[in-house]
Order: sequence, then structure tokens, then C-alpha cells
Amino acid sequence: MIVKKLLCLMAVVPTIVSAADNDFVADKKESGEIVPKSYVCHKTETPVTIDGQIYDKEWESAPWSDYFVDIEGEKRDLKPRFDTRVKMLWDDTYLYIAAELKEPDIWGYLTERESVIYFDNDFEVFVDPDGDGLHYMEYEINALGTDWDLMLTKQYNKGGRAIDCWSINGLKKAVKTYGSLNDGRDEDDKWCVEIAIPLDALTEAGGKTGVGECWRINFSRVEWETKWDGEKYVKIPNRYTGKEGVGGEDNWVWSPQGVINMHEPSMWGFLHFAGAPEASKK
Repeated sequence: MIVKKLLCLMAVVPTIVSAADNDFVADKKESGEIVPKSYVCHKTETPVTIDGQIYDKEWESAPWSDYFVDIEGEKRDLKPRFDTRVKMLWDDTYLYIAAELKEPDIWGYLTERESVIYFDNDFEVFVDPDGDGLHYMEYEINALGTDWDLMLTKQYNKGGRAIDCWSINGLKKAVKTYGSLNDGRDEDDKWCVEIAIPLDALTEAGGKTGVGECWRINFSRVEWETKWDGEKYVKIPNRYTGKEGVGGEDNWVWSPQGVINMHEPSMWGFLHFAGAPEASKK
């Protein structure tokens, strides 16, 4: 199956990473200054209804992650302007992910599936079930619920290519907005994402599921500086970099990467599969 899908390889806009950045990542890992985060993901005995309602009772047993930080970590000590956090559950069929993204201006304009979703503000998931840095999954979604899924043969700076025609068959997703979408005349609160990813799709290229198994995973939020022009949101230069186009966005992540590049799988966090929490067994 994987070999067959490799026939449909196509390029996706890569992140440009310098040799100096690669050295920085290696140095930080070796020194222990960047330690990938861990999340204990409990098994749920009740399937999660994917409707965007992430505060339902079915999510109560799942702890929230730490709030997201700047992608570079301490290299660029900048606190994200808005809070982001995630929680996870699993059962024999799905990995469930819930994300809460605080946002005073909720917007999204991309409506075609498989668009480059991070040209809008978005939420992103990266998963490598067997932790070898090969054939890992990337998923992006905006506030409209428009999404993009792809598989990477390996990281871009090691010659990796994107299998853009690969799809996560059976994926379920929902977005709920707390505010007015694409209307800059008022202040919004947040938008929430709820996803159920079939485990058999994630383990297609390797890895196992079950209590005691460990995967590599990370989450990213791309956030653009914008202004309301009376009709729509327009991107403006980033307050820190002065850049307006690609490279001018903020990148906030769960587990810091050390560089502005999500495609460093060795820097992703650890997802530990655990049984049901004790409280739910009583």
C-alpha cells in the first residue's frame, strides 16, 4: 500500500532550514536544554461524539496539555499572544484530539480541501507512530473546518517528499466557534477543534497501539497578524519579524522544536497510551 501511494508524490511548500539551525537542534538535544514533552493518553470506554463540543462529559477524564509556547522555545523567548492547549483520548478504533484556541478575531477563507491550510490561521497535528522519522502524518484544519492531510516520507531537510494524495480514511472532525466568523466588528472568544483519527490509518507505515505503547506527536498553531479593512481580514507585517508573507506568521507549539520547522520529528513530544483512569473504572 505504501509503495503504491509513493507513486503520487508531489512537492509541498517546505520550510527552509539552515545548517546552523540543524546544529542548534542537535546541540539543544544533546545538552538537554530542550526536552520533548510527554502526555499520558487514557483509554475511554465511551466513544467520543465528534461535534466540536470539547467540554462534554466524555472529555472530563482527559487532562489538558501545557499551554503552547513559541516554536523556537527559549531561543526566542516570546509568549504566544493567545492561549492554545489540547487533550487526548483513545479507544480500540480512534485517537481522539480536542484543541482549544483562544482568538479575538476568528477568520478563515480557504474552503477547498487539500489547500495549503496554514495560509489561514490553523491547527496542525503531526504523528509518527513508530518514532523513526519516516512516513509520518501531518493534518491541518482552519476555523471553517477545511482540512489537509498528507504523509511525509521523511523530513524535508533530509530529502523528504510529501504524499499529498494520501488520505486519512475514516477521519472525523468538527469545529465550533465561540464568536462571529469572518466579522471584525466585534471581539470573539475562541474556536475549538475535535478530531477522531482512525488508528489503522496512523499505523499504516508502522507502529502499534495498546497500553504501554509510545508514539511521537506534536501540535502546531499558525497565527497571522491581521487587520479588519471593513470587509475582510488582511494580513499585516509580523510585529516581531516585520515579515508579511510566508515566514511572517507566528508558530506556537505544544513541545518546542528549537527552530521554525515542524519537520524535526526527533523534537516532537511523546504520547503514552494508558488504560482507563482509575476514577472511570469504579
